[in-house]
Amino acid sequence: MAKLKPWEVDDELWAVIEPLLPRRPRRVRHPGRKRLDDRLALQGILFVLHTGIAWEHLPQELGYGSGMTCWRRLDEWNRAGVWQRLHEILLDRLRSADVLDLSRAAVDSSQIRALKGGRKTGPSPVDRGRAGSKHHLITDAGGIPLAVILTGANRNDVTQLLPLLHAIPKIRGKRGRHRQRPDAVLADRGYDHDKYRRLVRALQIRPLIARRGTPHGSGLGRQRWVVEQTFALLHAFRRLRIRWEARADIHEAFLKLACALICWRRLTSFC
Repeated sequence: MAKLKPWEVDDELWAVIEPLLPRRPRRVRHPGRKRLDDRLALQGILFVLHTGIAWEHLPQELGYGSGMTCWRRLDEWNRAGVWQRLHEILLDRLRSADVLDLSRAAVDSSQIRALKGGRKTGPSPVDRGRAGSKHHLITDAGGIPLAVILTGANRNDVTQLLPLLHAIPKIRGKRGRHRQRPDAVLADRGYDHDKYRRLVRALQIRPLIARRGTPHGSGLGRQRWVVEQTFALLHAFRRLRIRWEARADIHEAFLKLACALICWRRLTSFC
């Protein structure tokens, strides 16, 4: 059996995604042109996500429809909450398989250029003030992405610490109460602020944040590297290395889909 390309959806993944897609019954009278098959449209979206190609350059010979059709489907499914729900379902399955480790979480951010501007952009302090955005990410102890937030490049990292913790969904998969909070959160010196330490403790989470002015080698780096590894996986999707979308919600749709795919790979590697 030929190996599937990264953007091709196997039957197992499709069985998870298909029930989440909104149903659009075809009109009986004047039905118009038949709607492109959802699975093919999804593969067109994944092709753009993996390769970073422009929508209008999506090769027609692949059979995934036009780039505009795939763009509309990405937008439609994002509005319906498909990508967020997919991520939550996979987190549930990871916890059920005893792969998810919420004994601690790690947070960090990464800057990207925003070539078309738009909402959630700002002058980048590391790119000569050019327009940029920032990905803020929180992972479990093993690097599984729990939540991701998009902001302008000029937003201070520490301002997104509480929003990241609140963005973690209710994770089920075990009998009894869901889990939504890690026991501890690890962060670098960019998050060093006593006010935010108090706010994190108020959520019954232990803040393990490196302090400014202290020598490196505190030991947190040996546990915090997982979030940097997950950023490498996230930006292996070429569409996420540069923000090409003027619309912030479309870029966020790609981010959520990429997080879900990382979770799926981790799940299938363990099960």
